[in-house]
Amino acid sequence: MGKIILTGDRPTGRLHIGHYVGSLRRRVELQNSGEYEKILIMIADAQALTDNIENPEKVRQNVIEVALDYMSAGLDPAKSTLFVQSQIAELCELTFYYMDLVTVSRLQRNPTVKSEIQMRNFEASIPVGFFTYPISQAADITAFKATTVPVGEDQLPMLEQAREIVRKFNSVYAPVLVEPEALLPENQACLRLPGTDGKAKMSKSLGNCIYLSDSEKEVKTKIMAMYTDPMHLQVSDPGHLEGNTVFTYLDAFCRPEHFERYMPDHQSLDELKEHYQRGGLGDVKVKKFLLSIIQEALEPIRQRRAEYEKDIPEVYRILKKGSDEAREIAAQTLSEVKAAMKINYFDDEELIKAQALRYQQK
Repeated sequence: MGKIILTGDRPTGRLHIGHYVGSLRRRVELQNSGEYEKILIMIADAQALTDNIENPEKVRQNVIEVALDYMSAGLDPAKSTLFVQSQIAELCELTFYYMDLVTVSRLQRNPTVKSEIQMRNFEASIPVGFFTYPISQAADITAFKATTVPVGEDQLPMLEQAREIVRKFNSVYAPVLVEPEALLPENQACLRLPGTDGKAKMSKSLGNCIYLSDSEKEVKTKIMAMYTDPMHLQVSDPGHLEGNTVFTYLDAFCRPEHFERYMPDHQSLDELKEHYQRGGLGDVKVKKFLLSIIQEALEPIRQRRAEYEKDIPEVYRILKKGSDEAREIAAQTLSEVKAAMKINYFDDEELIKAQALRYQQK
């Protein structure tokens, strides 16, 4: 069996450039690398409902937004299988069986679960579906026998829980499931891109996101208002890089060739940083440099999105086709799981014959 990737996002909003540098850009590279037998990209709407159960319309509307963002960023339905989680009923059944392989105390110790619960202020009112997310995620991964799961470091505990479930299942029943490996981001600056206001995380509620679907004008407004160094009041003042959002974004997006195109009086990012730190380089000039780089990155995304937006029914057809393909794979895995658990009563002809013979001999 070749290498298989499974990854995806919760459709709770439009995707922003944090998603792009953190995962989308790498997914496109992996898709085009030719190293993987199959790449499955999941829109995790069922998981999104666990903490949006009273607002299903939000999830419903964002399924199409995420699909558009995926394909605009370069994910090709001819090379990657794009599918919707809730349309794969087999995932629910696998989750149900895996629940018997995990204790409540083990879920409670999961650092990612604890952090997410605290962030959402669930406290004692944790939805069971949200609490058992690591089990659901294990079902998502194993249903497609994914060998590789691209994750950030904060998601490693979730993947380790999936690996534990695989090992437990294979030891108790039969070696049916594949134990996945993590694929971490290569660029440390891409691990967690801060909001434009310098906050630790981009958030729609904080209004500090640059979305992949933003217009040129919207991007310019956001970058020119970006948080920099509050002590850098005059151009001549020495500047500080720590906590300076503009330079964090440059670390994630800037390439050597950008200097020749947009900043010919500097040779490299290290040189630009050194100039800023000693003084004599204004924030506006640095922001304009970043703006040119971001606009260059987003322009082909905008163009592809404009084409896909002309035929939204076709986008839904792509998602349905991908979901049908994904369900076939998951159904095969579920069949193997049920056989290993000895609950494939109607498919096991040997069982039926043996039982018939036993009762004939009475």
